[in-house]
Amino acid sequence: MDLIHIHTDDNVAVSKAPLPAGTLVNWHGSMMPLVTDVPAMHKVCVRPIAAGQPVIKYGQVIGFAREDIAPGTHVHEFNMQAGDHQVEHDFCRDYVPTEYVAPELRATFMGYRRPTGKAGTRNYLAVVSTVNCSVTVSRAIAAHFRDSSKLRDFPNVDGIVALGHDSGCGMSTSGEGYQTLLRTLHGYIAHPNFAGVLLVGLGCEAMQIGSLMRETGLQEGDNFQVMTIQQQGGTRAAIESGIERLTEMLPAANACEREVIPASELTLAVQCGGSDAYSGITANAGLGAAADILVRQGGTVIYSETPEIYGAEHLLTRRACSPHVAQKLVERIKWWEHYTAINGVELNNNPSPGNKVGGLTTIAEKSLGAQAKGGTTALQDVYLYGEQVREKGLVFMDSPGFDPVSVTGQVASGANIVCFTTGRGSAFGGKPVPSIKLASNSNLFERMREDMDIDCGGILDKRFTVAECGEMIFQHILAIASGEQSASERLDYGDNEFAPWHIGAVV
Repeated sequence: MDLIHIHTDDNVAVSKAPLPAGTLVNWHGSMMPLVTDVPAMHKVCVRPIAAGQPVIKYGQVIGFAREDIAPGTHVHEFNMQAGDHQVEHDFCRDYVPTEYVAPELRATFMGYRRPTGKAGTRNYLAVVSTVNCSVTVSRAIAAHFRDSSKLRDFPNVDGIVALGHDSGCGMSTSGEGYQTLLRTLHGYIAHPNFAGVLLVGLGCEAMQIGSLMRETGLQEGDNFQVMTIQQQGGTRAAIESGIERLTEMLPAANACEREVIPASELTLAVQCGGSDAYSGITANAGLGAAADILVRQGGTVIYSETPEIYGAEHLLTRRACSPHVAQKLVERIKWWEHYTAINGVELNNNPSPGNKVGGLTTIAEKSLGAQAKGGTTALQDVYLYGEQVREKGLVFMDSPGFDPVSVTGQVASGANIVCFTTGRGSAFGGKPVPSIKLASNSNLFERMREDMDIDCGGILDKRFTVAECGEMIFQHILAIASGEQSASERLDYGDNEFAPWHIGAVV
């Protein structure tokens, strides 16, 4: 069949290939002529839609007809608009307790068990900047070790990561913006993918090292050192001191060895970027199936990107484990409505130009496709950006939709592996956590083969089912968590993608 009809209630279907006007498509046993050209991945009307009536996809309202739309007509922004559609959140209506795999039957991976009890999937050392003013020094320290001879005697160390950002001063020393950056820095410093961390400040910034340590409970030790450029006597002295300190950390980091760890210790960040109309049908659906497998293994899945669940949040509140959890999600949506309003932006200004070329017309349509990557299990909790995840199972972490910012928060919250779906082709990887790239269509997979890990396009041509794709993704997660390199790691992505979320004024 040339068209994909996702749900029996849908009055649109998705074209699998570019189809010119006049083409006869097989529609449930009868031949339907196309009234207009329909690009691949775009919607085509399959039932009459009157002006002002809802356009239905995924069994949900994704927008409204601007005019009468006849069957066989291309449906996109020229004849469809977002409109105002209120959904019922129906707290916990669809809640079903998770059925877990018996502990003795659970999968395992080869990871690093840290003194905190947490499990790591990589073994890096880090140089973390408190403020933009110390980024040059932090990067110079890490750059010293890029010479392969410097790490030749430390084969168990994956590398030295410099985490720099453009904040840390010109901000209040209290309030939402400060707390968000504080949580992010703390989450990275304490991340189990780091065997040791050097925290570098300038000395006079708003994000003071002393305050950070007091508020988070961090203490200096062999694997956590702090210094400021001013204290050390300037740039060159600080670089030399930093190199010396990391050199002293290397033997202990190298002594870390992988061991068998249950999959319940994996915390998976699910993310999508450069989505197309196939994403919700293939890559996101397959990732959702993998997420369900991990949750039933006792693991954790962090779903994020609040602006990209807008219009589909009811699918999460309905399977929340409690009204309290559902209300927390609604409160984040309300926060975003206020946040975008005061900044002169509409929350439904998505999709992006690339999304639209890929057949997505409204934020509701994009959100409904995006939510598939969260799977089907119960929503266990909702967290602020970078807040440490405490519950097992599917959780939601508030974040923008901008991929580097969102993933930075997920890693700070504890993710030790990332799965990233894309339809248009996204270039991303974020040290210290490996990112697995899932292509929504085989054309993308072949075109950007070096960047992609898994081709989910086989769902379209029935080479495998969504469930089989989910199992394939899950097995790949275990392999990457055990040390196999992902595509983005082979391309050495990850040194520039640390991007904490800015909230509040820069003064």
